Amino acid sequence: MRYEELTIEGRNAVLEAFRSGKTIDKLFVLDGCQDGPVRTILREAKKHDTIVQFVKKERLDQLSQTGHHQGVIASAAAYEYAEISDILQNAKDKGEAPFIIFLDNIEDPHNLGAIIRTANLAGAHGVVIPKRRAVGLTATVARVSAGALNYTPVAKVTNIGKTIEELKAEGMWFVCADMDGEMMYNLDLKGPIGLVIGNEGEGVSRLVKEKCDFVASIPMKGDIDSLNASVAAGVLAFEIVRQRLQG
Repeated sequence: MRYEELTIEGRNAVLEAFRSGKTIDKLFVLDGCQDGPVRTILREAKKHDTIVQFVKKERLDQLSQTGHHQGVIASAAAYEYAEISDILQNAKDKGEAPFIIFLDNIEDPHNLGAIIRTANLAGAHGVVIPKRRAVGLTATVARVSAGALNYTPVAKVTNIGKTIEELKAEGMWFVCADMDGEMMYNLDLKGPIGLVIGNEGEGVSRLVKEKCDFVASIPMKGDIDSLNASVAAGVLAFEIVRQRLQG
């Protein structure tokens, strides 16, 4: 698999990337640039629901590796994203109840990579991340995942809350991690389950938390008040594993 950071520079190269179906996570465009080729690129970006940032020339020069960006730089996923249906099919193929990890705005690539690695080792069938305000599948994420990205599908959705509602309608249960929740050992986490982990600072957003069936807390003895997001994901994921093994 490819580990290089996929930065695509120059108008033709960026347009070609869009048209060939490559997943573009973010497009950086020189502020005020409105000529024909740039407008064409912006139309493609809109069609693919790509996040567009208008930036100053200094920022583009900073991002550029070739020095020939022509006012546009695209940041592409280092790996292809899966669909939710691929993740559910993964569970079906293994004859297991779905176990999916949902990440509510994780911004640190090291955390995302570590969670994908944990997901793989805990037997989760996939990971779901939001389209906005979160890190995508960058080279750093791929490296930290230690190869797990080759085996664990990652889907990117526009709205985590809406996706949770759709999966609940299909019989999945959802548990999110939060300090104020019920002790995780007291919850029944067997069956088709989605584990929701919030971002490094604020935790799970209120709207997403309200859609969860359970709120689980991790018992802690120390003097600081929270765990790193990837560690919390690991602790809860393996509690789900333990309960599944017990049947």
